[in-house]
Amino acid sequence: MLTISDLKHIKAKGIKIEQIEEQLTYFKTGFPFLQIQANATLEKGIMSINEKIQSSLLNLWAAYLRENKTVVKFVPASGAASRMFKDLFEYFDSEETKIETQFLKTFFDNISSFAFYEQLQSVCMKNDNQTIEELIETGFYKNIIENLLYDHGLNYGKLPKGLLLFHRYREGERTAMEEHLVEGALYACNEAKQVRIHFTVSPEHREIFRQAVKTKVADYEQKFGVKFQIDFSEQKPSTDTVAADSDNQPFHDDGKLLFRPGGHGALIENLNDISADVVFIKNIDNVVPDAFKSTTVHYKKILGGLLIYFQLKIFTYLERLDSGKYDHAELLEMLYFLQNELCIKNPETKMLEDAELAIYIKSKLNRPLRVCGMVKNQGEPGGGPFLAVNSDGTVSPQILEKSQIDLKNPALKKLFENGTHFNPVDLVCSIRNYKGEKFDLSRYIDKNTGFISCKSKSGKKLKALELPGLWNGAMSDWNTVFVEVPVETFNPVKTVNDLLRAEHQ
Repeated sequence: MLTISDLKHIKAKGIKIEQIEEQLTYFKTGFPFLQIQANATLEKGIMSINEKIQSSLLNLWAAYLRENKTVVKFVPASGAASRMFKDLFEYFDSEETKIETQFLKTFFDNISSFAFYEQLQSVCMKNDNQTIEELIETGFYKNIIENLLYDHGLNYGKLPKGLLLFHRYREGERTAMEEHLVEGALYACNEAKQVRIHFTVSPEHREIFRQAVKTKVADYEQKFGVKFQIDFSEQKPSTDTVAADSDNQPFHDDGKLLFRPGGHGALIENLNDISADVVFIKNIDNVVPDAFKSTTVHYKKILGGLLIYFQLKIFTYLERLDSGKYDHAELLEMLYFLQNELCIKNPETKMLEDAELAIYIKSKLNRPLRVCGMVKNQGEPGGGPFLAVNSDGTVSPQILEKSQIDLKNPALKKLFENGTHFNPVDLVCSIRNYKGEKFDLSRYIDKNTGFISCKSKSGKKLKALELPGLWNGAMSDWNTVFVEVPVETFNPVKTVNDLLRAEHQ
């Protein structure tokens, strides 16, 4: 039951009462599982690009950049780095004084290999008047952790992941944010030497992020001969979701409705606010130092070229449909393109007259388009590429998370476990239609693909609802192309020890 105070709170956040009612209904009913027809594989659903085609796509992307189109690199960067240091926090808060776990042994044995080592050394000398090595020798491991994670030290436990020192160079160290500036200059720079990058940040980190960019951007502009345009946005309060109690009623904390962030799916609103012809999407922590960048940059350009290839073909077909100057054979050509290149299948098309077929083809072509890099599955947790059944009965490529699949069904569980590829969040998107108009991306969300989890607040259990994920349900009704990219392009940093991998040294 919502009170007058609740209604005022809802209105202040810019949320419609209908949205709250819809969310409370989902708490009661849950979200339906998606029906899967097959895994997307190299045999069906995932493209493999040979060297000859790669060369053509690279040329296509280079030509597109010469047209001075608006290209934006969109980087979700709102996450705090605290999860990276989970093992360190647990040890610090425990009664243990010795180093027992392999994770901790690896961290301290290789501490000088981290890019933040020199800064940490200075803080240890300032706060403890001892070097890191002296503290390790005398068993004061927690002093080192304290100097790394807390505010009287480097404060890495509260900083955004994008502002941590990831990589070491002769001329100094770089944060993850800086590596994204470099990437943008290498594959998203237009003829006017403009590079646009958009970071989504949390409210508490916006100013520190802005200052960090302001401090560094001039150096990279000079280094690469480019001009950066850096923008920031935050998840909108209107995308927060209401929490529910065990009876699926609105959860109140100190008499006030409790709202929670809607997850990364909320960022579809931020993406929808961007005015661009092409948008690259990549997570903040998936970056490598310069010595390993060539493969990443090469395949980013290939993904861009492939997007333009599909975009040009789609726009040509839509303009022909608009003109009315087409015959049955041309409609069949377009249908073949839908079925075999965009992998959209509809068994009902055989029953359609030409006029109906033209309407159907246009409805499927005139949508946002994304090309998604996929890496071979090496046991990483997370989603993957599938051919899924949509609400209208068609089958199309979709990126699905584990929670969207009914794993109690043996056949579906086997499909999920036997997936050959994994989603590394490596997307390039076309968000304008063939007339140059911006798509309203909110129209292409499948609201039935959210997620409910159990949390707690003030000692009471609650249910939390996440919106459809950005590259899952939020882009469910987009045209989607899967293409294989090398696993070398996927180098996430989920724990601090990931920075010890060869690809980050």
